[in-house]
Amino acid sequence: MIKKFLKRVFRKSHKIKTVGNAQVIPFELHGVAREQISYGAQKVTDGLQAAGFQAYVVGGAVRDLLLERTPKDFDVATDATPEEVRRVFRRSRIIGRRFRLVHVMFGEEVVEVSTYRRMIDAEDAQTDEHGRLLRDNEFGDQEQDAARRDFTANALFYDPATQEIYDYHRGYADTRDHLLRIIGDPQVRYREDPVRMLRAVRLSAKLGIRLDAATAAPIAEMKELLGNVPEARLLDEVLKMLLSGHSVECIQQLHRMNLHHGLLPLLDVILEQPMGEKFVMLALRNTDERLGQDKPVSPAFLFAALLWHEVLAAWNILVQQGERPVGAMHTAMDEVLAKQKKKLAIPHRYDAVMKEIWLLQQRFEQRAGQRPFRLLEQPRFRAAFDFLLLRCASGEVDDELGLWWDEFQDAGAERQKEMLQPEGAGDKKRRRRKPRKKPEAGAAGEPVSQ
Repeated sequence: MIKKFLKRVFRKSHKIKTVGNAQVIPFELHGVAREQISYGAQKVTDGLQAAGFQAYVVGGAVRDLLLERTPKDFDVATDATPEEVRRVFRRSRIIGRRFRLVHVMFGEEVVEVSTYRRMIDAEDAQTDEHGRLLRDNEFGDQEQDAARRDFTANALFYDPATQEIYDYHRGYADTRDHLLRIIGDPQVRYREDPVRMLRAVRLSAKLGIRLDAATAAPIAEMKELLGNVPEARLLDEVLKMLLSGHSVECIQQLHRMNLHHGLLPLLDVILEQPMGEKFVMLALRNTDERLGQDKPVSPAFLFAALLWHEVLAAWNILVQQGERPVGAMHTAMDEVLAKQKKKLAIPHRYDAVMKEIWLLQQRFEQRAGQRPFRLLEQPRFRAAFDFLLLRCASGEVDDELGLWWDEFQDAGAERQKEMLQPEGAGDKKRRRRKPRKKPEAGAAGEPVSQ
């Protein structure tokens, strides 16, 4: 108690000074020490400053440190051009064509260095018919660079040498108040880049901070602008949401703000179905937990989970119409993926993984003869088994199936032989399928003959 009181009194004695249009917050007020900055970011700022340039840690890293979070990475902003940065650091490379950045390598750490940019004047700006900026890549100074950033919390510049924070838009106060506020006129900024609406949702959900009322107000009426954004950019933002470690909060916030339409249209149906919602939320929570434990996650697995109940619904309809289960599954997968790709460009490299996971679900029902052993040899068995466990946990299939496979894959040869079902049981199931009777609603799949 006494320590907190003395700290509060001590901080009040240190006033914020002004340099130009920036407020300069001293270390005694913000409390972010140089030692909290990564080794690579310190070396980059020190090296550029020693070469006569300005250099600051900027953006999300400063914001996260003020919120007492551990930054994922540290970015640096400077008045040096990419070529000048490249000359200072031998182990670096210039990336990008339209928006050139420099990656400086220190062992496994890569520090991204950007040159200050400025907002383009309205009369010179190249925009589409909806107001979205098509060109925004001209060098500027620090104040101009701050103005073109999206939110006040992301427009803070931290100098590791002096341990001071430069703030042009009250970002320090907003961050301390756990408030996310856009810089400038929200409607203008959303027209310039509609993805900012999604970013607002993601950051507020991820950081557990509230959206400023004026920042949130135009989103409902401007969300249609997301339809004009290139699919690759939408995918990038969706992946950031899903892999943020707070995907449950992000998806729930998207749904509350009605922003998922056209982005993840499958959620319209899934989140209104108890079974589908439970399955998706389990998959998202599982992903968040793995990320929280620094375990790897697969975007393909996550997309497979998000699309599964759409595939299942399409499969059921096709089987009811008389198609064989295996052929119906292939058709259902292709239909759902084609529909989704019109809205969100899921990379083709994920397709094969997703399809393997889906197809293997049918084979988990086959527990007779050599079929279980052949399934264990499949390269995607582990991912498909994890997927099966999600289906069991959501109530889609009986827990007994997941428990059987959990034991079988690690059991000795004798125990595995004991666990196999009689061959006749599988044959009967296959014989029942010949008249092409309707499967029960919600069934995951009929046994498939090998």
